[in-house]
Amino acid sequence: MNFSEIANTVFKQVIDSYHIINTVDQPFTNSFTKETHLLEHLLYRKCWIDTVQWHYEDIIRDPQIDPVAALTLKRKIDASNQDRTDMVEYIDSYFLDTNKDIETSPNATINTESPAWGVDRLSILALKVYHMHQEATRADASQTHRDGCQAKLNILLEQRVDLSDAIDQLLHDIKTGDKYMKVYKQMKMYNDDELNPVLRGQK
Repeated sequence: MNFSEIANTVFKQVIDSYHIINTVDQPFTNSFTKETHLLEHLLYRKCWIDTVQWHYEDIIRDPQIDPVAALTLKRKIDASNQDRTDMVEYIDSYFLDTNKDIETSPNATINTESPAWGVDRLSILALKVYHMHQEATRADASQTHRDGCQAKLNILLEQRVDLSDAIDQLLHDIKTGDKYMKVYKQMKMYNDDELNPVLRGQK
């Protein structure tokens, strides 16, 4: 099984598991242990963060939401975004470690994004596929709505194939030394009380 097959299988497992209870405050349990399935463990955690945040984003768009509740939820979304970025960096660290002994070709080139940022897009795409399928098969929706969503779903499925192939190709090129990777920390400034002038001014 190649990497994208592993990732897409884990992402489906996460999304299906979340929707059994289907609430943002449900407890999280990782189906994979670090010790025996580190890659799957990281992928599972990554997609869980994305799945919860997907539903946070739905809730905060409620025009009737209480302003105090909205502010609390905005803080949760901010924290989730930081967790998401951290998990991308963990996954890239995994790829760096597993390829640390690869001798790169003198003509090796760097990609526009690291492998884990491709994984980030693949995880979000899994959520789009799930929810668009829900809309394409929703019994209380009009046929026009279902048909339109099915057309969008077909595009999303094609996009997932293309993105999966591209990630697998990138990882192959890294393993053969034709590509090399670097990880640039995101260096987010708005969460840092030394770098965000609003937070710094309150110290």
